[in-house]
Parts: sequence; structure tokens; C-alpha cells
Amino acid sequence: MRQVITTETAPKAIGPYSQAIRSAGLLFLAGQIPLDPATMKLLEGDIAKQTERVLENVKAILEAAGSSMDRVVKTTVFLKDMDEFAAMNEVYGRYFPQNPPARSTVEAARLPRDARIEIEVIAMA
Repeated sequence: MRQVITTETAPKAIGPYSQAIRSAGLLFLAGQIPLDPATMKLLEGDIAKQTERVLENVKAILEAAGSSMDRVVKTTVFLKDMDEFAAMNEVYGRYFPQNPPARSTVEAARLPRDARIEIEVIAMA
């Protein structure tokens, strides 16, 4: 069984994809970039501010699905510039203070809307 998850408290999909899918007891979230859900505009600011916006978007989708940040089992972080890893990591750590999920971080040549960061998540439903 496959259930589409949508919420107005996170950015709408900007293409032919869902914000998240619930299947087999897991939630698969589409990659989130630092879009303001109210304006659908890319948040200006440094990587710390953009990371916070991304993780707030992730949190909103998880909550809409009846899950939470402490149920995240895997994340993938895409950075435009790996030199911003430390600043991203500091903000990321505040969202996962104990028993953080498994994570991969990669530098990407270009992200949607020229964002500096994108994070995708797998969580327990």
C-alpha cells in the first residue's frame, strides 16, 4: 500500500512528485530545499538559515504524516559547497540532538532553484 502525504505547512511540490509517501511503515520524504511555504520563494541568507528552513520543512511534513524528527532513520544532505559543511552540521545537530539518524552528505554541482542545500529523509511512520 502507498499513501501520498501532503501539507500546506511545507512547500508544495514544484514538479511531478509528492511531498512524501507512506509505504510499508516508512515515510519517504522528497528532498526539501529552503523554500518558504507561504511564498514558495527561496529563503535568502547563509547556509545556517537555509539549513534551518529545510529542516523546518522536513519537520512539518513528518508531523503531517503523524511522525516526528526523532523517528527519522536516514537522511541525505546535498550541499552546493562542502566548505559549508560545518555550519550546516551545527544547525543539523540541533534537530537531531540524541541518537541521530544515519546520514550521507554529498556535494552537488547544482540543486533545484540554485539552492545551497537539499535534504531528503526516510522516517518511521
